Amino acid sequence: MARFRLIPREEKFYGDFQAMADELVVGARLLDEMLHHNPPRWDTADEIKEIEHKCDFLTHQLFLRLHRTFVTPIDREDIHALVRALDDVMDNIDASAGYVRLYRMQEMRDGALDLSRIILASTEQIRGAMAGLERRTGMQPYLVEINRLENEADRVHQIALQRLFDEEKDPIAVIKWREVLDYLEATTDRCEDVADVLEGVVLKHA
Repeated sequence: MARFRLIPREEKFYGDFQAMADELVVGARLLDEMLHHNPPRWDTADEIKEIEHKCDFLTHQLFLRLHRTFVTPIDREDIHALVRALDDVMDNIDASAGYVRLYRMQEMRDGALDLSRIILASTEQIRGAMAGLERRTGMQPYLVEINRLENEADRVHQIALQRLFDEEKDPIAVIKWREVLDYLEATTDRCEDVADVLEGVVLKHA
């Protein structure tokens, strides 16, 4: 028998979560394409900035709905944490692209390319996990994979820094590259933050 709700819950949140996850994949794909050219396609940073603006708009709309909704489909603090975590991923993708253009990087190092690939894969996993949020089913394999990808990113980042310090003689170039690599790696951390929030929601409703 279906449960009757005297006060219906606002279910539109799920669609907005999915929309944000879709935008993360678009932004990550643009970043990956940007870096896989020598020199990188710096103008792609403007396209990524547009995606970042879309995510900011979605974030704003979600918070407005949260304040206006009496009964939410998941706990309010979880909605807030999830929206913030999703927005942080896009902010880091945007920052990564911005620094590549700011520093006029000419030729991408292998570590940066590996990290951009991991970022794209992580956002695809986030999108997959988000599709199961409303039903609370089928999410775990995606969450496990996001954590695995973050661990891979840590390893790639460490190797990339070691090679940078060993191979690059220009101290200014070292500073620029370290910042770019750090932002790319931090983006995978933000993806893991999303997975952590989703896992918490799953555990609450298990």
